[in-house]
Amino acid sequence: MEHSTIKGLPDEERPYEKCLKMGPAVLTDAELLAVILRTGTRGATSIELAREILNGSEEKPNLLGLYGLTVPQLRRIKGVGTVKAIQIQCITELARRMAKAKAGEGRSLRSADAIADYYMEDFRHLEQEQVMLLMFDTKGALLRDEVISKGTVSQSCVSPREIFLTALKNHAVYVILMHNHPSGDVTPSPEDRLLTKRVWEAGNLLGIALMDHIIVGDKRYFSFREQGIIK
Repeated sequence: MEHSTIKGLPDEERPYEKCLKMGPAVLTDAELLAVILRTGTRGATSIELAREILNGSEEKPNLLGLYGLTVPQLRRIKGVGTVKAIQIQCITELARRMAKAKAGEGRSLRSADAIADYYMEDFRHLEQEQVMLLMFDTKGALLRDEVISKGTVSQSCVSPREIFLTALKNHAVYVILMHNHPSGDVTPSPEDRLLTKRVWEAGNLLGIALMDHIIVGDKRYFSFREQGIIK
């Protein structure tokens, strides 16, 4: 039996024809994904396979669930091989980058809400904590951002020494720490507060100020500066 494809569907149900006639906005999530997949599997159309993939994440059985699916997880879905798994991962990464680029249009990264909004797509789908260092010049322009640790703050090797070696290497005048809470709760932990205190004190000694420490969750953030913890 040959693989089922959308060619076997009536014209009004074919994603390609619907998109050409009325635009991509009329397509369902499954139909959009089916266009990317192109072919289905034995006994199932590409749309049916797309629905199966969208239901592949138990925690988020929808488009957002695609962010957390690894290649091995995707390959466990009947009809998804390595090529289709890579296609799906690439399209989710493209969507993330487009969202970030859109958020950065004409944006000045001079406030906690602007920074949190700009980096939200990088962080909010991660399943483990990730610490990023943002480095700025004398005019407040972002020189570079760099992930300096992965894992929980208490278990990863985040140290003031590592932070300021990176800042000095990039000629930063001040820095901002940012990390995520996969739970979505942006309340700082005791470890978060201790790390912030140590980095702030070290920055004062070295002349490279810690301007803020921002924790992001799912569409939420906590700023140590806004809360008056860093002055």
